[in-house]
Amino acid sequence: MYYVYLFVCFFVFELLYFKVANRFNIIDKPNQRSSHTEITLRGGGIIFWFAALIYFIQNIQNSLSFFTAITLVSLVSFWDDIQSLSNKIRISIHFMAITIIFYNLDVFHVLPLFGIVLAYVFSIGIINAYNFMDGINGITGLYTLVVMGSLLYANKNVQLFTDGNFIKYAMLASLVFLFFNYRKKAKCFAGDVGSIAIAFWVIYLILKLILATNSVIWILFLAIYGVDAVCTILHRLYLKENIFDAHRLHLYQVLSNEYKIQHRLVALYYAIAQILISILVIFLYNKILDILLFLIIIIPLLLIYNVKFYLLNKKNLN
Repeated sequence: MYYVYLFVCFFVFELLYFKVANRFNIIDKPNQRSSHTEITLRGGGIIFWFAALIYFIQNIQNSLSFFTAITLVSLVSFWDDIQSLSNKIRISIHFMAITIIFYNLDVFHVLPLFGIVLAYVFSIGIINAYNFMDGINGITGLYTLVVMGSLLYANKNVQLFTDGNFIKYAMLASLVFLFFNYRKKAKCFAGDVGSIAIAFWVIYLILKLILATNSVIWILFLAIYGVDAVCTILHRLYLKENIFDAHRLHLYQVLSNEYKIQHRLVALYYAIAQILISILVIFLYNKILDILLFLIIIIPLLLIYNVKFYLLNKKNLN
């Protein structure tokens, strides 16, 4: 019953935010590279920060560092939603927030120097990948539910590494957000404040699990987003484009925009694909070498991603 009350609390907060967004005209206007065609409220993903706030109030001593860090990235992201900030400012704040959680997780003492560098690269990369991938109705909410659900299962059945409620609060926030976003005509979009805040939450949990198990395979809980984001960046670098500019070259964008597959269906396909991968990761954990598991998952995903080029060529020919 407690989670029902919590869901209602999150729901009410989201409705109150909509009033604020309407009052101050916090909206997303479509352009030629957008996947939507109508003006929509931006920043509905602030619900993720609110969920972190409620958890912090109930667990002040154990979550101070995390809440401080997620508040930093949420503030700068919300400001960026209202008025564009330079990449230098945003990345500097992200770097600062990541450093805070690294101290909290004792990363600087546990990992060697090259491991710390890789952890920074991984964390900054995931934040940006999550933000890049937030482009169609439902994709952020559904994918987050899958990732958090995978982490919750691992926490219960593989290795206890965190308080289960800490994961459940993020899942409840995702459900509330999906109620307003997983529609043909979305009531709101996550905005940078939503996609980056929940990405930060995911990073924190995955790092905790990696450190608890001394295994990096849990990065594969983000395999679908990771392959799409990284390959698209490489594609855009090949085309000599600015990777921070808006575009329509992600596989999900090609499916939604060029082939007119309904947004909610594409988001669902991505979520289902990640569910299957997460099941495989959990099932094969400690049964085969980590590097072999990476190859088993990443190679087929790379092949599937390359279908995008066939689709683009076919569309251009037509």
